[in-house]
Amino acid sequence: MTFVRLIPLLAATAVVLAIPFAVSEPLAQEAKPVKALREAPLTEMSAPPDVTKQSVPAGGFDRAYRQQPPLIPHKIDGYQITTQNNACMGCHDWPGNTRVNAPKISETHYVDRQGVRLDKVAGTRYFCQQCHVPQADAKPLVGNIFQNATQAK
Repeated sequence: MTFVRLIPLLAATAVVLAIPFAVSEPLAQEAKPVKALREAPLTEMSAPPDVTKQSVPAGGFDRAYRQQPPLIPHKIDGYQITTQNNACMGCHDWPGNTRVNAPKISETHYVDRQGVRLDKVAGTRYFCQQCHVPQADAKPLVGNIFQNATQAK
């Protein structure tokens, strides 16, 4: 057997012999418990938080940056958005917004991708929670140093 043919055979043998050592090393270490943000262990069902109404600061939440979609200042737990029905539109689309004194959705929501003005909400803007999220004045789960656009210098 020539030396050139022997090199691949030696390399393959070295890999086969090294695999058990590479695999067994991480398995030999003890698993460290994961610290979760929730207070109950993951193996137990915990009751949902007792929140009857979202707490929102007077005047609502400020936007963190220009062009940020407005935040939702109320609970939306029971809202259903399907291709046939969008519960948000009952209050925020014209003329329902005048009846309940809710903010009307932006005119940009009536323009499709090609820039064509529509009589109904564009399909790309129909599923509200893709951009708009409910907010509560809750304590942060983890610390952060985020500053909105007006605070950052």
